[in-house]
Amino acid sequence: MYPLRRNRRLRQSEAIRGLVRQNYISPNDFLVPLFIVEGKGIKEEINSMPNYFRYSLDLLKVEVRSLWDLGLKSVLLFVKVPDNLKDNKGTEALNANGLMQRAIKTVKDVCPDMLVMTDVALDPYSSYGHDGIIADGKIINDATVDVLAQMSVSHAQAGADFVAPSDMMDGRILGIREALDQLNFTDTGIMSYSAKYASSFYGPFRDALDSAPVDLQDIPKDKKTYQMDFANRDEAIRETEMDIAEGADIVMVKPGLCYLDIVRDIRNNFDVPIAVYQVSGEYAMLKAASEKGWLDHDSVMLEQVTSIKRAGADIIASYFAKDVVKLLG
Repeated sequence: MYPLRRNRRLRQSEAIRGLVRQNYISPNDFLVPLFIVEGKGIKEEINSMPNYFRYSLDLLKVEVRSLWDLGLKSVLLFVKVPDNLKDNKGTEALNANGLMQRAIKTVKDVCPDMLVMTDVALDPYSSYGHDGIIADGKIINDATVDVLAQMSVSHAQAGADFVAPSDMMDGRILGIREALDQLNFTDTGIMSYSAKYASSFYGPFRDALDSAPVDLQDIPKDKKTYQMDFANRDEAIRETEMDIAEGADIVMVKPGLCYLDIVRDIRNNFDVPIAVYQVSGEYAMLKAASEKGWLDHDSVMLEQVTSIKRAGADIIASYFAKDVVKLLG
């Protein structure tokens, strides 16, 4: 007996495949990470992230205009802090004339309608490369949250639209929300890294910002006491639920491809915008494999970002954003 229903009827041409396709990628899906450095005339390629760059503020202006012209309307800023400005308390993070604060103003000056999100964590500012203050060999939660709240206010004062705490300290969303509201920054949003895992995929990013944990006696060698265990699934729901209750406007899952089950769990449980960070290791692996001729760069890239959206993401933070948009035409 032949089947009455033949699923292949809906696959037999590009026209019908396009007509019934459930997920499409557009420039509006992307949040573009940008790395900023001190200096002038600097556009330096990151060795472990081919064709991705650090920008000084003058060339940041050029890059932002380019992104806007491509239809990319949202950026996520990270700064590479000189070693002489790093300490255990993240003092430089609160400098009203610091690199992050100037970067925010630079983006807004050149493109006022660009949505600016900012990384809120101490690791770029820490002499130990950790996301929190260290005392007696431990990451101190509550004192760190106090600094993160002040850091968020400083970013809002500089013009940030959203702050994006990536530290995974307990209670930091509430601390940040209260600090912002007390100073009437009620319209400044929070994108929380709600389910950020202690992943080995972050290596190239830490190269980009020189923010890896230092290897010193009595200092934690990794971030496993605050970032999540990658073996855990239910914990992501608890973390996300708490962040939403504390005032998060957008929640994030990081990394991306290995954690799409977490994205779907969160989508099934919460009616909030979900961001996914397709991280540096994921980017670097495809670049390396395509350079070897083992994978077709563009087709795999499109498959990856589409799979992230299919899993339930509303926002994709990706180093491929420009490449994807150019490919889509």
